[in-house]
Amino acid sequence: MESRFRTLLVQWLASDPLLSAALNAVTEEAPSRASAPWLGIAASASTDWSTKQLRGREVRVALELHLRGEEAAEASALVAQVEDRVESLPRDQGEFTVASTTFLRARAEQRPRNERAVLLEYRFRLLET
Repeated sequence: MESRFRTLLVQWLASDPLLSAALNAVTEEAPSRASAPWLGIAASASTDWSTKQLRGREVRVALELHLRGEEAAEASALVAQVEDRVESLPRDQGEFTVASTTFLRARAEQRPRNERAVLLEYRFRLLET
């Protein structure tokens, strides 16, 4: 269920017209040839979240946004767009239902050569339908 969800999440993020216009790539992992800005899944993990009747998973996903620039404020509008899109993921996904989406934490860091990375972690609770 985790792999299917990762693919679905990337497709959902990439299909947003504002994000696709602002980013050079939205991928499941770090892109091999895209320049910043790009968004990718840095890591994910899942645990059982089943009920007596339904199979379920709690999936934690860390999204990493790579940008260029010295000022943190430059990234804030793009980070807000990513957060809005993640949190608007439709509950009904055919094979499963997203029972909840919870923001866990964020981390930003300035890197060499004017690069900046913002890590956004979310928890999704999924139930098979």
